[in-house]
Amino acid sequence: MRQGGGGGGGDGVSPGNVPVCYYGAGGRVSATLERRVRAAEVLLRCAACGLAVLAAALLGADRQSRTFFSIQKVARYTDMQSLVILVIASGMVACYSLLQGARCLVSIIRGGILLNRPLAWAIFSCDQVMAYVIIGAVAVAMEAALLGKTGEVEFQWMKTCELYQRFCTQAGGGVACAVAASATMVGVALVSAFNLFRLYGHGKGSSK
Repeated sequence: MRQGGGGGGGDGVSPGNVPVCYYGAGGRVSATLERRVRAAEVLLRCAACGLAVLAAALLGADRQSRTFFSIQKVARYTDMQSLVILVIASGMVACYSLLQGARCLVSIIRGGILLNRPLAWAIFSCDQVMAYVIIGAVAVAMEAALLGKTGEVEFQWMKTCELYQRFCTQAGGGVACAVAASATMVGVALVSAFNLFRLYGHGKGSSK
């Protein structure tokens, strides 16, 4: 993006102290909208990190013991492969969101604008992958939770949540946090898509 003095309104030149980005046919993203997009991205990434950490913590610390005929049985999240996958996916999303959130904060402090197309593509692709990872893990965990809640008569699977109510309640809270984290990651993916495709707007890189 070129910078220049006054009289540059006709060729898409920023006056030097006002960051201008392009999006769409001849359109511009104002500095105010740019700040809002950055703030929204930081907020979404921090929320995704917090929710993913909470989901992993609730599931990881979830356990309940019951005694059946003098035999003690302990229910843990490791007893269900779907919950193990969800804990791993939540941890991945939390670490990734923390790193990306730090990058966004540094960008805001330095006042830079993302104009590097390869980097924008990399961020967009990683955001998409992480969104799909957490959504897939949540879908599997919700199916397993439903079977634990209702059972399956045809396969003679019992309603395990009737035996481990506290365990299922806490696991349900963890899954709910993971659902919220997945929704937040979808929002992050939308923001990164905006940041990427506005670089291909008419006028980007076409200064005279």
